[in-house]
Amino acid sequence: MPAYVAPKFKRAAFTCPHCTVYAQQQWEHPLVRPTSVSRATCLICGYPSIWFEENMVFPLKSRAPLPNPDLPADVKADYMEARSIAATSPRGAAALLRLCVQKLCIALGEKGKRIDDDIASLVGKGLDERVQQMLDSVRVIGNESVHPGQIDLRDDPELAATLFWLVNEIADEMITKPNRITKVYGTLPQHQRDRIVARNAKALAANGTAPTTS
Repeated sequence: MPAYVAPKFKRAAFTCPHCTVYAQQQWEHPLVRPTSVSRATCLICGYPSIWFEENMVFPLKSRAPLPNPDLPADVKADYMEARSIAATSPRGAAALLRLCVQKLCIALGEKGKRIDDDIASLVGKGLDERVQQMLDSVRVIGNESVHPGQIDLRDDPELAATLFWLVNEIADEMITKPNRITKVYGTLPQHQRDRIVARNAKALAANGTAPTTS
């Protein structure tokens, strides 16, 4: 089941803005003739969303997912601000999400002056290519959103919603998963961890690679 699917006009199923469950939607349109008002009713909770033309006008809640709880507090604050304006100002939300990525780079030990340089530094340290692509996607789209370019989020609200998912995925890969792995690994008996360190050092020495300390 998808973790989050943004509400979209005529989409058969999306994450309900009321019960926050991914659910099928029963559409009625036009709801009132001859207007362009439609209604999508969640088949899980039974509550409706109201749409004018192709925009959801009720409930006035953000379509973006909630932030990853492992995001640093200052990043989470910017994320929530972006989430609060996503429906009315997708370009502003994208710019704030770009700021989130900049602050995430600082949290990961980078300088935070130029995001491009920070991402390059992380790549040099072995950053997974998928995470690099996510970081650059938020960086470029967030930058394009406030400068004349080829990307206009006002014409593509789905792309704006995807940026929130990307920030959460970056946090999951760079913070949540490493924390979980470290926690589990820390439960191993000390003598087993010492044995693993010795094994790794032997393997690295055989390959002519200097061992690292943890």
